[in-house]
Amino acid sequence: MHTKLFLLSISLLFLVGCGTKNNGEDAAPVFSLAWSEYPSWSVFGVAHEKGLIDKEKGKMGSVEEKWGVDIELKEADYDTCLTLFASGQCDAACLTNMDSLAPALGRKAVGILPTSTSFGADALIVAKSITDVKQLKGKKVYGLEATVSEYTFARNLELLGEDEKDYDFSNMDPAAAAMAMQQKQKDYDAVVVWNPFVLETLKKRDDVTVLFDSTAIPGEIIDMVTMSADSLEKPGGAAFAHAVIDAFYQVSAMIDEPTTRDATLIALGEKFSSLELDAMKKVVEQTKFYATAADGIALYEGTDIKDTMKKVSGFCLDHGIIDAPAKLVFGEDEEGSDLLFDASYMKAVQAKN
Repeated sequence: MHTKLFLLSISLLFLVGCGTKNNGEDAAPVFSLAWSEYPSWSVFGVAHEKGLIDKEKGKMGSVEEKWGVDIELKEADYDTCLTLFASGQCDAACLTNMDSLAPALGRKAVGILPTSTSFGADALIVAKSITDVKQLKGKKVYGLEATVSEYTFARNLELLGEDEKDYDFSNMDPAAAAMAMQQKQKDYDAVVVWNPFVLETLKKRDDVTVLFDSTAIPGEIIDMVTMSADSLEKPGGAAFAHAVIDAFYQVSAMIDEPTTRDATLIALGEKFSSLELDAMKKVVEQTKFYATAADGIALYEGTDIKDTMKKVSGFCLDHGIIDAPAKLVFGEDEEGSDLLFDASYMKAVQAKN
């Protein structure tokens, strides 16, 4: 590349990266958050609708103005969010604790905010003729491999004293698996899926039931906002983390407030598989929000999360999801850490509010 062209390209990238503000003041630093449809992550879509975050660069909502940072919201399917984060194309992404491990091995990451935990949102649905898990031996159980579906299945088997190796977990997209069961296709007597597929399948067939679900493993499947450690160290990085957290808590408060609850759940449902109010009421029962800073801090500073992440990391190693152990740190960072669970950003928001 010619020198002049190279310098021009760098200048343009600098201008685009810095973003602009409509009022002509010095531009606020720009950071991006990738999110996909899920109850506690669709909150960020609602935050845009409520004027808390303007999803476009160069435009700012009330929370962005409060923290002095410009947030670009990147809505995509979940796999794309994973790719965007792992490849450095976004500063933060909505990921589960389990799915944060692999990218953290290549890009040091910080869990800045737990948003929810699965409490029935991941389930094994079976024909009602199946009343004992042992009846599944010799049958295919359909679900997406290397995901929380397989984790839910494996952990429940473990709790029941069963060996995962004695069962045939067959890889299949959850939407396709749920549809096959809903259409009563032959041999689809057992599927492990997550919401909205759980609710949809139970609604369309009265001859199937939940044999077990994630209520048996509370707090083990954690939905989070995971941020790059490098992005946190940039000017405005901490402010971005604070703004994301603040926006999440403000929308969560709208859900908890009786006068705004229904309208907020309807708005959330529009972002999550177009579910209506009654379905969303069930959804937020099965996906328990860490709705306040106190909730999130208690999780990150409690003793259970260390044991949980040991289980999750072991599962990921055993199933080839990660090829080496990730160094997990809770609280103060340590040299060589891969994934840090840091409550300080939630504490900063709590102190300011």
